[in-house]
Amino acid sequence: MATQTTASCTGSTLLQPISEIINLPVDQVNFVACQLFALMMAVWFRIYLHPSKTSPFIRHVVATLLGFYLALFCFGWYSLHFLVQSGLSYSVMVFAGLEHMHKYCFIVTLGYLLLCQITRVYVFDYGMYSADFTGPMMVITQKITSLAFEIHDGLTKREGQLTPSQKYLAISRMPSLLEYLSYNCNFMGILAGPTCSYNDYMAFIEGTCYQPRHQENANGKENGKYKQSEPSPKNDVIAKLCTCAISLAIYLSLCQLLPVEHSIDDDFVSSTPFHLQVIYLYLAMLALRPKYYFVWTLADAINNAAGFGFNGYNKDGSPRWDLISNLRILDIEFATSFKMFLDNWNIQTALWLKRVCYERCHINPMAATFLLSALWHGVYPGYYLTFLTGIAMTMAARAVRHNIRPYFLVSDSYKRIYHVITWAWTQVAISYTVAPFVLLAVGPSLKFYRFFYGLHIFLVLFSNYYL
Repeated sequence: MATQTTASCTGSTLLQPISEIINLPVDQVNFVACQLFALMMAVWFRIYLHPSKTSPFIRHVVATLLGFYLALFCFGWYSLHFLVQSGLSYSVMVFAGLEHMHKYCFIVTLGYLLLCQITRVYVFDYGMYSADFTGPMMVITQKITSLAFEIHDGLTKREGQLTPSQKYLAISRMPSLLEYLSYNCNFMGILAGPTCSYNDYMAFIEGTCYQPRHQENANGKENGKYKQSEPSPKNDVIAKLCTCAISLAIYLSLCQLLPVEHSIDDDFVSSTPFHLQVIYLYLAMLALRPKYYFVWTLADAINNAAGFGFNGYNKDGSPRWDLISNLRILDIEFATSFKMFLDNWNIQTALWLKRVCYERCHINPMAATFLLSALWHGVYPGYYLTFLTGIAMTMAARAVRHNIRPYFLVSDSYKRIYHVITWAWTQVAISYTVAPFVLLAVGPSLKFYRFFYGLHIFLVLFSNYYL
């Protein structure tokens, strides 16, 4: 398997022998090795390039150069796309008028990402779902577009026109080229993100990130202010690395045993009762999620190890290092609603979609947000089937909450029954919705929905009846 993917690897082949030993593609081995290297550099960066010991200029330079090195190691000359995308967008920010700069920047940045995704998918390696250069570009796209809207808010709008979160995020001056590149391509987030606000990143670089500031979670609720201090991220980093190890072990143990593709196998479908097909689909999706838990939790640990991600204190006085965390695993696995699952999955992307689309789109913001999410993810047909189904799922979930949930609030026993039912329904609904996202191609995706099409019909009828 590793040997077969060597030719398609655009980065370094230095780790090819390790790739062959563990039977994983060399690009995936490069990714993990670079993230582990970034983790060590993060510890060094926090200790030896602490804001009290060096200037923001040095911190920007080192963070950027290390980021470019990791990008070159993983993606070779394809990493030049990161600079091209960033350079084009920065030119738009500098030379376009402030009134429409954010719109032009959004179009150029997202357009360049889509061009690269189309080329990669339909010209080079359709269906190869592995480490690729458009992954980092997706995070860079989030950062650039967020920055453009935040500059527009800070330089063209009065405070009364902004929401509390927009006031905090608003930027009152154009970033220098070094600050801009450091924000987009720093070694902590170049490979797997997560995205973050420019103001939070600058506070980290300048050493002011422990001062009280506005906070916002994925639900849009503001947290309180916290006392100023400089806590150690050691315990949180260790806990997150343990989570990474467990997630990786579970994924490598189960991913080959429970392939999603088996759910559309003709023999399996014809010989297996429907309820067992549903259970298999849930287990197959359950086996896939630890891959994302590993990648996102490791990325979070890297940022924390560098001193980035402090988010105040818990009620017991312990520090919180979840400012840019991308998921809450227990809330995902025990979610009792479609919204609860989405609020705790890929949190920073959800915030980005809310800030640049949902809060600013005046015509059907929910549909526009799902469409933007699909475009941002890529050009595989399965993505669009997933997000179209997601719209129907969201509408049905709202109908259930508004019309059926009140009947279960009459007693504690009824509430427990409701939670069990909605947990099971949420897991099935998520598995059903996300299957085309994993299958990618239009043929397998439509084949899957052909076997389970009844749920689509139910969603449409249910939503139309109650809404």
